[in-house]
Amino acid sequence: MGENKHNGHFKKVIGLFGGISLVAGMTIGSGVYYLGSYVLERTDFSFGLALLCWIIGGVVSILGGLCFAELGASRPVAGGMTVYLSEAYHPALGFINGFSGFILTASGSIASLAMAAVTGFKGTFGLSDLAVKLIAILIIVFFTAINLRGAKVGVAFQNFTMVARVVPLVLIIIIGIFMGDQSVDMSISMEGTSAEGGGISGAISLIGFATFASLWAYEGWTNLNTVGEEMKNPKRDLPLAIIISLGFITLIYTLFQFAIYRVIPADQAISMIQDGDIYLGNAVANKLMGGFGQGLILAGMTIGILGTVNGDILVFPRTYYAMAKEGYFPKKFAEIDEKSGVPMTATLASSAVAIILVIFNSLQSLTDLLVTLSALLNVMCVGGVLIYRKKYPNLERPYKVWGGVFTVIVTIILFGVLLVNNFIEDPKAALISLAIPAIGLVVYAYFRKKNGVDYKSEGIE
Repeated sequence: MGENKHNGHFKKVIGLFGGISLVAGMTIGSGVYYLGSYVLERTDFSFGLALLCWIIGGVVSILGGLCFAELGASRPVAGGMTVYLSEAYHPALGFINGFSGFILTASGSIASLAMAAVTGFKGTFGLSDLAVKLIAILIIVFFTAINLRGAKVGVAFQNFTMVARVVPLVLIIIIGIFMGDQSVDMSISMEGTSAEGGGISGAISLIGFATFASLWAYEGWTNLNTVGEEMKNPKRDLPLAIIISLGFITLIYTLFQFAIYRVIPADQAISMIQDGDIYLGNAVANKLMGGFGQGLILAGMTIGILGTVNGDILVFPRTYYAMAKEGYFPKKFAEIDEKSGVPMTATLASSAVAIILVIFNSLQSLTDLLVTLSALLNVMCVGGVLIYRKKYPNLERPYKVWGGVFTVIVTIILFGVLLVNNFIEDPKAALISLAIPAIGLVVYAYFRKKNGVDYKSEGIE
């Protein structure tokens, strides 16, 4: 479908470092500081198994990233994943991906992160819950204003925050590993865990459930494809940015957890987690560097969270633009401002929903419910690589997945095992999450009828 001739167009302002900053900046947030506690808990406090789960989580994410890199290099379009799902399978599936993001997962991410950026200072400044919400709303408004000026401004801030958030992590890694005096038990034996005596199936279940927790920290690697149309050289830089950033993130995450194990005695770590004190990284900073260390970590966390809010506000509206362009969302969402090259209405609507979620904040449990749906859509998109090759054999592919079909199938199997295991371990949340696609299909049918869209005519021109 052609764009309105009066529309503006996206500006190609994102280079390789900007792409790396977006992936790393939307992935490295506050999660690395506390999700390690959940991974430890799910491995029954086996430090060796916990580290193994962080590595597996990184490998699975890298494999998924390789598949997305092929899609992104061959189809560098605004909307990324929503477009791939529409073209590979059916527009309804692409719509479900974008709709669930607009209603809850993407907008909820902006809302919860904005509040998380303030919550860290709640005790220090005696902030009330109302004050936290008001400041969170101001944060959303501020970053929306920045990104309405153009992607170049948003990416510039993203570059700064990526460097700023990595410094505290690297500092803890270096000091922790070299100054820590704890001997870490790196055994990956199931002895002493709930999987003891359960054979291979028991081991897969335990490792899978714990790895799923680590995947929350890796979430964000799918988003660079959403702004592929705004990259200067997407055919080269998009795959490179995904591969470099995910490899770096996996290394940082694994070493960060190891540094924590080197500093905090096992019994203390277990006691802290059981008492609800899950920010082990803060305890490491305090033990090694005192108040200065804690301040540094808090500053790094805050900058990291703000950078992720900025990245979310920059990236997510491109999905709603793509949906509107195909006729499945309000037409105003497909309009691009001529001066800034920004989908203005889509950006404002995305931030408005996020602000509503801040005001009526009961979203934490709801966003948790949609982790399964997000993972399911991710794995379907990975499978889309093979469908694309069959449906569009003449499409230029400047980058193809290393290892070819074998890598794609292995990635699908790994994601599939984690998904099935999550359904078994938490069936209620997984099943409730399927309510969003059901609602989405009704809305999809409405816009398809309203705008007279014939999906059979859609696809790659």
